[in-house]
Amino acid sequence: MANTKLTIAMALLLSAFTSAAFPQQASDRSMDVAPTPLPEQCGQAEGTLAGHTMPGMANMDMSGMDEAHKANMAAMMKMHPAMMEGMMAKDPDVAFACGMIAHHQGAIDMAEVELKYGDNDEAKKVAQTIIDAQTKEIAEFKQWLETNAK
Repeated sequence: MANTKLTIAMALLLSAFTSAAFPQQASDRSMDVAPTPLPEQCGQAEGTLAGHTMPGMANMDMSGMDEAHKANMAAMMKMHPAMMEGMMAKDPDVAFACGMIAHHQGAIDMAEVELKYGDNDEAKKVAQTIIDAQTKEIAEFKQWLETNAK
């Protein structure tokens, strides 16, 4: 119960922040981004956030953004609903693993944006390190779920 209250509080806080930080405006380019898919063991709360994006981002005007920024926004729009969906699992250990899978995939997606659009070799090296480490950790979380999810 406390975990559910914390998750709801986090979602409300995120909603308040994104609504203030990203005013809803008509966009010349719609960003219809499906949430990051989660393993079946994360489906204990399946459907609760299906089709949702970060509040305030779905109608955000991104017409002034370059492709790199649009790609980073798309990565965040995929990550956040999946992360919140994963955290809704009834078992707190499963919720942690599922939320982290989405979080790590978001980091990988953003690191791939850096590799594609970035110019700094040091930043690109860090991005590749993130991809390598978090790909391994996602596999570990998935294995843990296979073995431990009830």
